[in-house]
Amino acid sequence: MNICRVFLWLLLFGVICKQQVNAQLRIVQKPIVFDDTRRQLTLDYIKSRYGIDTNSVAITPRMVVVHWTAIDSFEESYKTMRDATLPGSRADVGAKSPLNVSAHYLVDRDGTIYQLLPDTVFARHVIGLNYHAIGIENVGSRRHPLTPQQLKANEKLIRHLVSKYPIQWMIGHYEYKNFIGSTLWMEKDPEYLTEKDDPGADFMAKLRKLLKNLKLKSR
Repeated sequence: MNICRVFLWLLLFGVICKQQVNAQLRIVQKPIVFDDTRRQLTLDYIKSRYGIDTNSVAITPRMVVVHWTAIDSFEESYKTMRDATLPGSRADVGAKSPLNVSAHYLVDRDGTIYQLLPDTVFARHVIGLNYHAIGIENVGSRRHPLTPQQLKANEKLIRHLVSKYPIQWMIGHYEYKNFIGSTLWMEKDPEYLTEKDDPGADFMAKLRKLLKNLKLKSR
């Protein structure tokens, strides 16, 4: 009887804690364009980059990839991801696909979290790993490092995502090459690689310290 009571207490405690976390997490819905054009470009990307012929743009999240936008305003950061196709200025990645870059979340410098895409819809934000990864973009750059408010928002958001999906990995964008050759890596072209430094090693060290109890892997 005592064991049953302890089990029920622990179960109730877990439910209460989860409700408290969710109550503290405010996510503003601000969808980017996901029309027929973006859907078809997404399917084309999955087929050409990953060799998967499918009619579904769904993913099963197993990883979170944290970014910074390299743009110092929310409005401009959102604008770069809003439309279905890449702007002409993005020749670096446009040669591989006209599908615009995007992410599932965009965190403003005051810590406000905006959801741009559903968690389980494919987004183009990290070479080789998009099929498994939820992307979190943060407004900022090397010149304007991410803020304490963004750090706290990322912690809350990632805890929320881990509670919903079988997520085992969390990385900064600059760490994506560590997965080349792993079972998660899907890019077919070994030459298609770019140099990244976002969201900064210092930010990731702080975030990992806050999320230490989740035991998320980095490679």
